[in-house]
Amino acid sequence: MTCYPDTSFLCALYRPQSNSQGASRFFGLMKEPLFVSSMLLFEFRQSLRLQAFLHSKDRTKGFSNRESLAVLEALERNLSEGFLRVVPLDLADVMNRAEYLSSRHTRREGARGFDILHVASALHLGVAEFLTYDLGQKRMALAESLIVPF
Repeated sequence: MTCYPDTSFLCALYRPQSNSQGASRFFGLMKEPLFVSSMLLFEFRQSLRLQAFLHSKDRTKGFSNRESLAVLEALERNLSEGFLRVVPLDLADVMNRAEYLSSRHTRREGARGFDILHVASALHLGVAEFLTYDLGQKRMALAESLIVPF
């Protein structure tokens, strides 16, 4: 396993946005499955459901339930076809790493909880590269000696 993504990478991979072309190109060149955790998948799926809810209340926010379901179907298809592979995390180790990262980055940079957990997961898994389009996570990952290719 050489890399681990965050939710911003999955969003770019599954929903058209400014970073989608780069995410698709990177994903297409990978020689192994994209490794994800159940925690990452939860946050991604939850964000899709939340966007559908927001859109149902105000059409100028989020995106439709139909689009949310289409993204979820594409995600599930990639999981079942082996393009994405769920890897187990030792939650105790991830949380210990997250506490350390929080103490180093939150007061100075305002790091959010799930952002810290994604970087902690990458460190726990021992990957070299962290895939993110989030600038705060990128700074944290780089400070922790992870490579961020974009």
